[in-house]
Amino acid sequence: MAAQGHGPTTVDGVLRQLDRSSKDFHSLSADVERTKVTVVVNDKSVEDGTLLLRGDKMLLEMKAPNARTILRTGDNLFVYTPGLNRVEEYNLAQHRMLVDQYLLLGFGENGKDLQKSYLITLLGEPMLDDRKTIELELTPRSDEARNQISKIQIWFDESSWLPVQQQFNETGSGDYFMIRYSRVVRNPDLGDAHFKPHWPKGTEKVKPQG
Repeated sequence: MAAQGHGPTTVDGVLRQLDRSSKDFHSLSADVERTKVTVVVNDKSVEDGTLLLRGDKMLLEMKAPNARTILRTGDNLFVYTPGLNRVEEYNLAQHRMLVDQYLLLGFGENGKDLQKSYLITLLGEPMLDDRKTIELELTPRSDEARNQISKIQIWFDESSWLPVQQQFNETGSGDYFMIRYSRVVRNPDLGDAHFKPHWPKGTEKVKPQG
């Protein structure tokens, strides 16, 4: 069915929309719901949190019972677990591209970059929470990425061209995790202070190897 001037119905049309949308995307805040499904034991766990994004900076704060803070600033990634009073620090320089694919997928990304990293299939235009979306299936082009994630489904809100849902399918196991975004605010004013590492006194600092 051809587009009636109000929405793309081809992969190329979607990529052009993402190109246009990415030009004025600077930052984002949202509530997140992460669902992890372990198929072999038919287990499903759900957790909630909040997300802030600006450029290559990200702050993800997940609530109890598995409370943790994930802070990314450029090539540095911090994972703070208050229950353990510990923060782990990772240097992402060697895996920067792989990390970008998962942590920032679809947010302010232009279509050309998406096409460089993935084989893209248009699955349809389903309604999701009363919003019309474009559903894409992304298959990683790199062997390194495909060894971890076999494919990704991503649903873009056609009114904002931002993701409202992502599903990451793990290679080999059939397990997957799904992230849903709500109360999304595009381009909020987020200063550097939001992304500065500050942990309580006495926090153990660890730099895992590998």
